[in-house]
Amino acid sequence: MVTRGYAEPDGSTVFGDIGLDRLTDAGLAWRVLDEEVEEVRADQLEEADAVLVLGHERITARSIPASGRLRHVARFGAGFDAVDTDACARRGVLVTNAPDAVRRPVADSVIALLYALSHHLVVKDRLVREGRWAERAAWRGSGLTGATVGIVGLGGIGQETARRVRAQGLRVLGYNRSDRSREAADLGIELRPLDDVLAQSDYVIVTVAANPGTRHLIGERELALMRPTARLINVSRGVVIDEQALIARLSDGRLAGAGLDVFTEEPLPTHSPLIALDNVVLAPHSLCWTDRYTEAVSTSVMASLITVSRGEQPHETVNAPLLHGTWPDNS
Repeated sequence: MVTRGYAEPDGSTVFGDIGLDRLTDAGLAWRVLDEEVEEVRADQLEEADAVLVLGHERITARSIPASGRLRHVARFGAGFDAVDTDACARRGVLVTNAPDAVRRPVADSVIALLYALSHHLVVKDRLVREGRWAERAAWRGSGLTGATVGIVGLGGIGQETARRVRAQGLRVLGYNRSDRSREAADLGIELRPLDDVLAQSDYVIVTVAANPGTRHLIGERELALMRPTARLINVSRGVVIDEQALIARLSDGRLAGAGLDVFTEEPLPTHSPLIALDNVVLAPHSLCWTDRYTEAVSTSVMASLITVSRGEQPHETVNAPLLHGTWPDNS
């Protein structure tokens, strides 16, 4: 089954062609769910061996049919915060994602936000469109030469971002909750406590995974540590940052700017104060959606679906109820 949020009944999706024909060629039947829901229901998956989650639909314990037929939840992308992976593991349901495929596209998105913020690109675009050339001197950019970039979260995306930032000759500080000393040394990242990264960076980039331990990881106290001239970029999940505290600091000038591709509530409400702020660059949680993104993620996801259908362990797993080609007892 393919979730309906980002797909049409014929298999066309907002991402373009995701290669569902590869499933057909492998002898796997597929269809798109008839109904779009926030939480997938068990009755929708009664006949499913696997479900491909294209959007942000939640998979919970209530989503797993009692029949025990469902064996695989595949996420189209890296994030899996909407999937109850523990409940899936208890019921013998494997969860996979595609982290390797999204690393470069998301890192490229970070660099796009970095340059857009440093050059006030959105405001300058508006000045031209509205014939306000006389105001251009008020929007002088901040040069990146000598800037310090802090990366919060040194997983695949954080490391890929560090490679790009280091290639610009910039100093990179990094924080990760688990040990990443080897990777940091290889990439030229200076590991620091979170407070130091926030206090010393001109640009703070947030790439951590969303889970209960990272909710409001960047809250009012943490934002207060940042320089008034600093800018914050978030390509993680909206809940990782206290959005109201961020809005307050952006509104009164205690923080110079922010580049946001994710929000606490999505779609971002049209009445959100973020929309009226000139020092914020906004994207609709799709900045990394390119043709290369679709190609890389679909290749990874289809390979996982086909591999699991053959009773084999896929390369990219989030939980691990399937070992050595043997499914656990579902009872």
